[in-house]
Amino acid sequence: MPSNPLEIAIIDSPLGLIEIKGDAQGIQVVSFRDETATISSTIPKNLQNCVTQLQEYFSGSRRDFSILLNPQGTEFQRKVWQILQEIPAGKTRSYLDQAKAYGDLKAIRAIASANGKNPISILIPCHRVIGTDGSLTGYAGGLWRKKWLLEHENPSKQQRLF
Repeated sequence: MPSNPLEIAIIDSPLGLIEIKGDAQGIQVVSFRDETATISSTIPKNLQNCVTQLQEYFSGSRRDFSILLNPQGTEFQRKVWQILQEIPAGKTRSYLDQAKAYGDLKAIRAIASANGKNPISILIPCHRVIGTDGSLTGYAGGLWRKKWLLEHENPSKQQRLF
């Protein structure tokens, strides 16, 4: 049975262009595009909710997403990506914490690899995983984007001293 082709939309964001791919079964890809592309003038019906929620997220009016996701990967990868979705906005976990949540400390490298293959940026929040020492480690979208996302989700409130 042939599958329907994925619908594609390209939107602008504070982090540059974002490409969204999906169909009636859900969103399969949300990825940053560093090369130039044309911003979509119309958004396919199956992608409209995702675009709206991402725009709300970037404007600061949304922290959590309610979007049908359909990431393509191995059973192991999908399980790791599911665990990523349990990290609340404004919080971080270490790769070790992810391995504990998975239930196998020996799988830490495989879990880190699965995080790196996450096809749905932001919605599956691999940017919330940091090094055990608190360092910003690896992010397919670039560490500057990871830093921006974490600061966006948990802005520090500057207190006045005087």
